[in-house]
Amino acid sequence: MKKHICIHGHFYQPPRENAWLEVIEVQDSAHPYHDWNERISAECYAPNTASRILNGGGVIKNIINNYSKISFNYGPTLLSWMEVNDPTTYHAILDADKDSARQFSGHGSAMAQVYNHMILPLANDRDKETQIIWGIKDFEFRFGRKPEGMWLAETAVDVKSLDLLAKHGITFTVLAPRQARSIRKIGTTVWQDVTTESLDTKRPYKCVLPSGREIALFFYDGRISQGVAFDGLLYDGNKFANRLLGAFDPAEEGPQLVHIATDGETYGHHHKHGDMALAFCVDHITRLKDVTLTNYPEYLEKFPPAYEAIVHENSSWSCVHGVERWRDNCGCNSGKPDWHQLWRKPLRESLDWLRDEVAKIYEEEGGKILHDPWKARDEYIDVILSRNESTIEEFLKKHCIQEVEQNRVFRLMEVQRNALLMYTSCGWFFDEISGIETVQILQYACRAMQLLSQTSDVNLEEEFLKRIEKAPSNVPSLSDGAEVYRKFVLPSRTNLQRVGMHFAVASIFEEDPESTPVFNYTTSNDYFVRKEAGELKMVLGVTNVKSNVTRSEKRFAFAAIYMGQHNIIGNISLDMQNERFADVQAQLERAFDEARLADVLAMMQNSFGGEKYTIWQLFRDEKRKVFNLITYQSMRDMESSLRRIYNRDYPLVMALANSDTPIPSAYRTTFAYVLNEDLVRAFDSERMNVAQIERIMSDLVKWRLVLEDTGKLERLAGESIFREVKRIAVEGDNHKRIQRLNRVFPLLLKFNLNPNLYKSQNLYFEMASANRTHRGHSPEWIKHFIALGDHLRVKLE
Repeated sequence: MKKHICIHGHFYQPPRENAWLEVIEVQDSAHPYHDWNERISAECYAPNTASRILNGGGVIKNIINNYSKISFNYGPTLLSWMEVNDPTTYHAILDADKDSARQFSGHGSAMAQVYNHMILPLANDRDKETQIIWGIKDFEFRFGRKPEGMWLAETAVDVKSLDLLAKHGITFTVLAPRQARSIRKIGTTVWQDVTTESLDTKRPYKCVLPSGREIALFFYDGRISQGVAFDGLLYDGNKFANRLLGAFDPAEEGPQLVHIATDGETYGHHHKHGDMALAFCVDHITRLKDVTLTNYPEYLEKFPPAYEAIVHENSSWSCVHGVERWRDNCGCNSGKPDWHQLWRKPLRESLDWLRDEVAKIYEEEGGKILHDPWKARDEYIDVILSRNESTIEEFLKKHCIQEVEQNRVFRLMEVQRNALLMYTSCGWFFDEISGIETVQILQYACRAMQLLSQTSDVNLEEEFLKRIEKAPSNVPSLSDGAEVYRKFVLPSRTNLQRVGMHFAVASIFEEDPESTPVFNYTTSNDYFVRKEAGELKMVLGVTNVKSNVTRSEKRFAFAAIYMGQHNIIGNISLDMQNERFADVQAQLERAFDEARLADVLAMMQNSFGGEKYTIWQLFRDEKRKVFNLITYQSMRDMESSLRRIYNRDYPLVMALANSDTPIPSAYRTTFAYVLNEDLVRAFDSERMNVAQIERIMSDLVKWRLVLEDTGKLERLAGESIFREVKRIAVEGDNHKRIQRLNRVFPLLLKFNLNPNLYKSQNLYFEMASANRTHRGHSPEWIKHFIALGDHLRVKLE
């Protein structure tokens, strides 16, 4: 076979986790999802694990895992999020790599990536190497094998980075065509300069490095990649396939590789249903006799480079000026042509200064307790990947000169981790220094400085702010980077005391507060009591808070009182002794039992002293949760009142409707609210009550009432249908359940509700594939099961 096609997807999102809590806090701009990672996973990452191929009637005829057919890389920080928050997709991606190895001569399709998407040509040599080492170790931890290729952030390249890739066993990388400077046939002496237009991208190239090492380079087809990302090729999977097939040179007799590379998010997030166009394309190609799908390492093994290449130093795929987008006002922007990016250079220079100052102190302080501070940093990735006691113990034993306080070691290591994370490329990519991506990297800088001050008593923040003042904002009210830092970064800064305050307030509403996780902290109570008197609630306790990351911990005593609505007041003490707490506790409980609220508040302030805290001290997600609890009760009270009117006046409204008398708007509002709430509960219950849903929808039609919050109803309906399909999968020949479920779909159609049936379709396809002959099922079951497939739009050929 001489004609080969490879499609590469670069799947990556910048880390969005709060630098202190290490979880993503709610992002309202991603509604109806919790955050953008969750939304993009639902729109792109998950669909590509089970992408649909449709017949001419738009019915699903096959479902495939796209990752097993293409070349791909995933950012390590994105996979670490996915492992916890979307494990089904995560494991499907790992399985796809194993499956691709079976298809492609033992070569898995997954490539590694430099750890946190740092622009390597702009990094110092030490950071370059750590990024590569961490990327490789993360890959090995997840995929269970050594990576053959590695993706460079933004394909930004210099010879030093290529040499380090080769040093660590990487055999190839992928670059843009404009990054090739010169080529020559191996064995000849004359170099030929090339351009994007003149470069033959249908072959691999060998790059001989100054050290004598070698690495293979694949320069992707820029025109087709552009067409996929921006010019609508994904609107039609057949057109996409034909564009790839049409790129072969009919005059070339030797092997050819047509290959493209784009952001993986193109397939479903940037282009809705782009995953389906990709699935159709690869399915179509696999059916051809004269063309075969491949991946880079398989092709490299079969057809080693016959040509050499030299790269343009400091070049990339997304900046025509090389790597200037990540260090200067080069003119590249993401859609705000009237905004400048004068902030980029001072931001880079400020972070470079901080990195170098941090490195000096790290070497000095680390040298006192670590055999080799920089080797320890390279191997700290083992702890990041698995923060269990055995990994931690092994790390300390291997790297510490003598027994030392754990928190001192891990604060130093976290200083360095955050000093790497603050170079995540997205911080420079967009148009404004106050954008969420830049605020994110400033969080990492803040965290590094905070940890350093706790370890060495050196405070770099004041000087850092002076330097970042030179980074102007496009937003007049923000003026410069220092103002952005004060307004958007400092409010997120957290310490053990603030975590303690959060725990105290949250414990008012939790059934078992000690078992409630506080992000990447652990709490354990020496004492805890909750007292209630009507709406009033009071909690008292002595609790230890420990960071699971730095191993630092503090003990504190607290008291908090809830006075209804959003009124919460609390106090915390970091030095109250047990005997003193017992005395204060007795006084507070007595005052609370006697309903002396003013005395309770006075005693809390006098006994605990220190900072008073309220609901506003809660972290964002917990604050939202508490507000939801509070409003939930108020809404239930309101619903109870409306439901009494509904039950009492139902016959009257029915009579009005039957006599064609206009129903007063107050009744319409009341009945619409009650029926919508009933419908939400009908879909949200553990078992779907089809008769109840039919009754509610009948009343909505009868009184010409509309559905409210259709997005929520669609989500709940999709989840409810999936629960029913799962029951069908395990219940054998129970045709009545299928029959009942089939009654729901016409109702959804009538009200124009389009629930997400993705999981239900996957499960139905799996069931239908496993039971093609329907042995063991009655004719009734088969009839209703086929009808269910029609409703789900799934049909096996």
